Amino acid sequence: MLDAAGVDYRSMRPDVDEGAVKVRLSEAARIATELSEAKALSVGGDDWVIGSDSVVSCGGRLFDKPRDRQNAAEHLTFFSGKEMQLTSAAALVRRGKLDWGHVDTARLQVRNLSAAFIGDYLDAEWPEVGYTVGVFRLEARGVQLFEAIDGDHFTILGMPLLPLLGALRDRGLLPA
Repeated sequence: MLDAAGVDYRSMRPDVDEGAVKVRLSEAARIATELSEAKALSVGGDDWVIGSDSVVSCGGRLFDKPRDRQNAAEHLTFFSGKEMQLTSAAALVRRGKLDWGHVDTARLQVRNLSAAFIGDYLDAEWPEVGYTVGVFRLEARGVQLFEAIDGDHFTILGMPLLPLLGALRDRGLLPA
C-alpha cells in the first residue's frame, strides 16, 4: 500500500512477541493498537517508524493466520454466514516515543460458503491466503467470500492508510 501511495520507506522486521500481547488482551482494537505500537517501538532509532497490525474477530473469537491449509478451511467454515470484523491499526513513532496512532474496524458479511467452494477457493488461493489473518485477499478471489462490506478499503487490506497519510503530511514527511 505504501508503494502504491508513493511513500518512500524501507521495511524492517520488528522484534515483538505477538503471542504474549494476545494472551494479555482480548479486545481486537486493543490488540491491533498495542501490536502496531510495539512493532514501531521495537525498531527504534531517530527515524520515523510506522508499525501496523490487523486482527480478525468473528462470533466472539479472535483468529490468527491459519497454521496450514486445513486450518484455513476450518476458519472459512467458521466464518461462513457470519459477520467478520477486521480491525487494523497503525502507529507512528520517533525516537522511542509514540507520536500518533489510529485504529479502525471494518465489518464483512461472509456469505454461506459450501465445502466445494472452500476447496476450490483454497486450490486457487493457497498458499497466498495463508499469510493473511482472514484467509482472504480482497484484491483477488477473496472478494467472493462476502455478500456485504462496511468499512474502509485500506483498513480491510491491512492498514488505515488515509489517516496514516494525513499524519505523515501533518509532520512534513509527505508534501501537503
